[in-house]
Amino acid sequence: MSDFIERITAYVHWALFLLLEALSGFLLFQYNHYQGSVWFTQANTAAAKVHEWEAVALSYLRMPAENAALVRRNIALQQQLDVMRHELALAKVDTSMTQKALEHQLEGMTLIPAQIIDNSVRKRDNMLVINAGSEEGVAPEMGVVNGTGIVGIVSAVTPHHALVMSILHSRSSISCRLRGTEYFGYLKWKGGKPLRAYMDDVPRHAHIKKGDAVETSGFSAVFPAGIFLGKVAEINNSSDGLAYELEILLSTDLANIRHVNVIADQRKEELDSLLAQ
Repeated sequence: MSDFIERITAYVHWALFLLLEALSGFLLFQYNHYQGSVWFTQANTAAAKVHEWEAVALSYLRMPAENAALVRRNIALQQQLDVMRHELALAKVDTSMTQKALEHQLEGMTLIPAQIIDNSVRKRDNMLVINAGSEEGVAPEMGVVNGTGIVGIVSAVTPHHALVMSILHSRSSISCRLRGTEYFGYLKWKGGKPLRAYMDDVPRHAHIKKGDAVETSGFSAVFPAGIFLGKVAEINNSSDGLAYELEILLSTDLANIRHVNVIADQRKEELDSLLAQ
């Protein structure tokens, strides 16, 4: 106990000194306006600096969690952007009316659904392979369509597959007409752009303008009349100058299709038999 008292008495003068210093400082800043304002300003500056250091330290501690939250937010925004881009693309290429019109035109015919398992659009003679064949009712010379228009004509079949001559083929020739008129010709592809084909033998007295719709004429047993093919993009003279050759912007993007239907029209055999006579 005596040692404890001796320790206290040994340092009591320092405690008294610090107490007097604190008291003098209090009296100085309390009863002197200038010194008080200086102290207040410096104290606030020091406190603000301490708070700044604290905020920086806390931000570093919270940074991993904030970064993770930002990454999640960016992913969510990217997904929303992808959805909006997809919806915008669908809005720009509104095929709903074409799809409904096509369903109406093919009413009463048997449609055999299939998927494209092989396709090309850059060759001179492009062909497709679909996963439906004779076992599903597919036969040569049947037309193939999708929701936006014509895809091609069946060329050969096996039990479970079929080879289709694409409309992007040098020998493809689809009987067509200008919608709302009886001016007809043949839709052919000359190579190059997969969305461009040509309609030939259009009379020069026909009243044509860009944007006019082109559809199947119904002058063959493969496709019924009225299936939308595309729109007139350019009006040119034929090579002999006696008719028009129309450049057609095709409605079907064969580079971006997957699902198709094969038209199984029971009346085709009857019509073929009549034409053969």
